[in-house]
Amino acid sequence: MPPFSALFGTAELSATMEMAARARALREQGHQVISLSLGEPDFAPAPHILDAADTAARHGATKYTAVNGILPLRTAIAEKFQRDHGLTTSPNDIVVGNGARQVIFNALMAILDPGCEIVIPSPYWNAYPLIATAAGAASRFVPCHAQDDFLPDPEALAAQITARTRCVVLNFPNNPTGAVCPADHLEKLGEVLRAHPHLWILSDDIYEQLIHDGSPHVTLAQICPDLAPRTLTIGGVSKSYAMTGFRVGYAAGPKDFISAITRVQGLATGGVCAIAQAAATAALTGPQEQVTLMRETYAERAQLVAASLKAIPGVRSATPKGAFYAFPDVSEWIGKTTAKGVHLATDTDITLALLQEHHVAIVAGSAFGAAGHVRLSTAAATPDLTQALARIGNFARGLA
Repeated sequence: MPPFSALFGTAELSATMEMAARARALREQGHQVISLSLGEPDFAPAPHILDAADTAARHGATKYTAVNGILPLRTAIAEKFQRDHGLTTSPNDIVVGNGARQVIFNALMAILDPGCEIVIPSPYWNAYPLIATAAGAASRFVPCHAQDDFLPDPEALAAQITARTRCVVLNFPNNPTGAVCPADHLEKLGEVLRAHPHLWILSDDIYEQLIHDGSPHVTLAQICPDLAPRTLTIGGVSKSYAMTGFRVGYAAGPKDFISAITRVQGLATGGVCAIAQAAATAALTGPQEQVTLMRETYAERAQLVAASLKAIPGVRSATPKGAFYAFPDVSEWIGKTTAKGVHLATDTDITLALLQEHHVAIVAGSAFGAAGHVRLSTAAATPDLTQALARIGNFARGLA
């Protein structure tokens, strides 16, 4: 057989996607599976967003687009950064990608070389180290703990930065923990990053509008404007506007970085779907009532999930402050045996047994750098969420 690429031939699949595929396969066999694996809103896009997509399709938005995004959308994004964070950007400081995932992929491909390093607070979204590995870079992790609200300690961050470090990733509100970083703590992290001018900084703010107490999101370039010339601020419409399938993400940053990302995107995919970009423009510039409704709904679910998890034997869980995930510690289950005789040696064993025996799909914490935890998405209809939590409770009570 001819050889595969040394970088991509053995690239791993996301554990989240793998668990979603397992859940789908069981459904196809006729089982009533409740999937809490994917971070995908259970809402539909607001009507004005769908109307914008329909109008665009019917009025000629069916051609190739500029690699960095259509001007109306980049203008809307610049206005959004000014309105929400006081960040002054121009449309030329912005690039639009096929989802925030592609923007992150493009950014890391643009700055990472084999042998260099990326620093990531842990727990982390599992795509960051997978992309870094594909670029030939090593990942260094900053452990974050539940007792510290899963926020990275500045000294621990500093300890992981070396001369080979090319980039630090920050993600708040956080996937998988739901952690929200307040301005004073963000400033402390900024103090560390100031001492290392050789670093790029990626601020992944994809969940920015989903903070449960309604307080405004703060981002690094806003709190530490002196770091803005080497900070890429990433967002998108997938999570806050229930537009995952539209595949529209974006980033603002220094022109040279944006140009490098655009070059990578030009090689990979070219511009984003014109219809999707028209819909994203409408999302950012149109009515925001559904965003408020979604945020309030996720806040209610966070309380529901936290209370339910605390009542389940062997589970330790805090109430997440943002995003739409819960990240309970289930390490007490490891070493036990399920009601159907399956020995649980790892958190992955837990998730596989729960899926097979009770038809609930969640993701092992080890995929996010936190063995002994599991991640549950609360972006599911409340009745489904309630039923899933009841099944998880039955699973726990059957352990011996």
